[in-house]
Amino acid sequence: MAVSEDGPDTEARGAHGPATAEAAPPPWEIVLPEESATEDLGRFLAELLEPGDLVALSGGLGGGKTTLARALIRELTGEPDLDVPSPTFTLVQPYEGRRGRAIVHADLYRLRGPDELVELGFDEMTESAITLVEWPERLPPREGPVLSVDLSLRREFGEGSRFASIDGSGGMRARLDRARGLRGLLVRAGWDEAERIPMQGDASTRAYERLRKPDGSTAILVISPPRADGPPVRDGKPYSAIVKLAESVHAFVAVDRGLRALGFSAPRIYGEDLGAGLLILEDLGAEPVVDASGPRPERYAEAVRLLAKLHATELPNALPVADGIEHVLPPYDTEALLFEAELLPEWYAPAIRGVTLPDAARADFLALWAEALRGAIPERPTWTLRDYHSPNLIWLPERDGLERIGLIDFQDAVLGHPAYDVASLLQDARADASAEFELRLLGLYVRERRAREPEFDMQGFARAYALLAAQRATKILGIFARLDRRDGKPGYLAHLPRIEGYLARNLAHPALARLRLWHEEHLPDLAARVARPES
Repeated sequence: MAVSEDGPDTEARGAHGPATAEAAPPPWEIVLPEESATEDLGRFLAELLEPGDLVALSGGLGGGKTTLARALIRELTGEPDLDVPSPTFTLVQPYEGRRGRAIVHADLYRLRGPDELVELGFDEMTESAITLVEWPERLPPREGPVLSVDLSLRREFGEGSRFASIDGSGGMRARLDRARGLRGLLVRAGWDEAERIPMQGDASTRAYERLRKPDGSTAILVISPPRADGPPVRDGKPYSAIVKLAESVHAFVAVDRGLRALGFSAPRIYGEDLGAGLLILEDLGAEPVVDASGPRPERYAEAVRLLAKLHATELPNALPVADGIEHVLPPYDTEALLFEAELLPEWYAPAIRGVTLPDAARADFLALWAEALRGAIPERPTWTLRDYHSPNLIWLPERDGLERIGLIDFQDAVLGHPAYDVASLLQDARADASAEFELRLLGLYVRERRAREPEFDMQGFARAYALLAAQRATKILGIFARLDRRDGKPGYLAHLPRIEGYLARNLAHPALARLRLWHEEHLPDLAARVARPES
């Protein structure tokens, strides 16, 4: 967007007049040197808008309100050549936007009184629409998010220049500030001219976009605003604190730089706004380590070798983020592992199996897990990337050795047992891996570790692997059931049979015999998949 933010101070305005000085921070002030800059601003502001929003366009005649409205509507409809006449005489002009969203453009200059809006059915028409209003001071007060844009001609900045003062209320200001921070980051990093292409997200609240410059080069935009603590769920602590989930991008930045320092292919960081939770990352591509048949053996083998090298390396528990800021990797402790396992009786059992477990059964479940997890306490904790599985591994054939494994998701890394990430890879929730394939790659991991550490405890690792693989399968069954029932994401249910199979495989280990008996008693449909070990 060809604009400058240097300009004189102006009074902050709401949708219907000046705001009190103490009630609102200063508005965003932009110089628009030519008409194309006003159009760019309209396209940019369109990204903020949601159904129910009001855009209040103020300013004198010739200030650029219609130009801005036209650009907004064309962007919202996805029709760059759409004819957008001024609704001066009709007062109201509706449009159909992308994804079926309604858009209403109103010009209230000739409005005779509020009754005329009632006759037009204005409130009903705009209730769930994105509404653009010129001369908004003639609109009766209304609740909801308001984006206020005041435009004026300012020839002191050049012939044809305009000055925009932008503000927001009713929740719009936070969106505007995030968008402003994003625009600033894109400009600083040299990606402001790039096309922004939404990408499929993951099971988190983060959003991703692929940036594509006119020359074809690409990068990944990560939008991950800092998360506020959720409500306390146990002992006064929120869920994220108990299970050690990162609440800002600081963790990603720290681990990213740590992995790159070790010679691994984590994405380079082209730009960052740590406070806003915005990152521009190297695009590692999309070539997977699986195909339609499942894991590709040679690629999984390199992923196993990468873990063996990482786990054999002495690693710090604190990593630098920026000058004077460091990130301390939290311990993946028994409290976190137990709380995650509890997702199975809380969500999976009632939602998928139709079983409401009595308090005594749930207490037994946790007691058995607490006892079992004593066998998964590492003597030397290591970085546990935690989501080390096929969706987060990119194959980079143009690179050499272990650098061919691209790593893209590790913001929730913790200090834990090395067996956890090996289990994440070899018992992938989204890719079928046979027991034979799993055993073969476990053998590769053991050989690689012994080559680097002759004293490596294979028996202890095998026991911890069974325990943590079972814990991970237990947790994921609960998470995927929760994504379906609470978050309306039923697509994850397709993976449940695979994960149930993994859990059955793990529960056959002697170290989990008592938990296997618990499943046979309380979840017999699931336990029926468990093959008892040969006596």
